[in-house]
Amino acid sequence: MSLLRKIRIKTPEEIEKMRNAGRVVALILNAIQNIIKPNISTKALERCAVDIATSFGVKTAFFGYRGFPGHICVSINEEVVHGIPSEKRLLKEGEIVSVDVGIEADGFFADAAATFPVGTISTKAQKLISVTKKSLDIAIQYMRPGLRLSQLSSAIENFVHSNRFSVVREYVGHGIGAALHEDPAVPNYCDSALLRNDVVFVPGIVLAIEPMVNEGTSATKKLQDGWTVVTLDGKLSAHFEHTVAVTESEPLIITAP
Repeated sequence: MSLLRKIRIKTPEEIEKMRNAGRVVALILNAIQNIIKPNISTKALERCAVDIATSFGVKTAFFGYRGFPGHICVSINEEVVHGIPSEKRLLKEGEIVSVDVGIEADGFFADAAATFPVGTISTKAQKLISVTKKSLDIAIQYMRPGLRLSQLSSAIENFVHSNRFSVVREYVGHGIGAALHEDPAVPNYCDSALLRNDVVFVPGIVLAIEPMVNEGTSATKKLQDGWTVVTLDGKLSAHFEHTVAVTESEPLIITAP
């Protein structure tokens, strides 16, 4: 597989550095989940993340990355990814909010995301969150030596479609390590391009797997702020992500608590 030569295989020592970053990511997501409520601003969620990162002496990974103006991404309802935290945007009862957090520690990165309810949400929104999270859980189990990226991507796509939702195609997961984004791309669907450039997993491959699942069609568009991606039909979207390493045995979830 020619693509494997472009993938940076991580040493156990590098994976441990990523794990240190990943633990902070997990702490931040947990802390943010605990403060989500109606009338809190998305900027307050960002402040929570920055305070925790500062307390551990590590850096948030997104601020200034390709010009992004926020320390975390906060995407609400029909917003898919890359929502910019704002003092003016207050969460409302019944909304869903996706929070994406990246941390750099000792020169290595970890990246994770989750979608949370704001108060009581609709049954359809609950199902969307549940299916998106489950699709990530399923995908992680394919991170084993000898299995293939195409199997992982197909598993996400098939599970999501079986629940009558759609996967976003314009945005995908990625390799991660000493850079926030590395090869390979990790699509949440399988097509001929992936099959032509498939990857056989070996120990030391680390991926940020991130299903983005839409209630309606897969189509998206970018807002005028140049960052926020929304569903084209205005229906809900959910997003879950973990950074995961292939080991000799079980997958290692780097961004687990």
